[in-house]
Amino acid sequence: MAHTCENCKFRAHYDKNPKSLLGRFWRWHINFCPGWKAFFTCQGEEKKTELREKYKFNKY
Repeated sequence: MAHTCENCKFRAHYDKNPKSLLGRFWRWHINFCPGWKAFFTCQGEEKKTELREKYKFNKY
């Protein structure tokens, strides 16, 4: 299954400037986004660890 999270424009805003309005919106949004959950949970443990550290994400 293909996930668009890898190329999400809002995610790119966060990566460029986490304190921007769109960046903060994206970071808030991933807490309940079903697409992000599907993307995140299908990753390997190494990639999950990388994403957790990069985005301060510990939900799943």
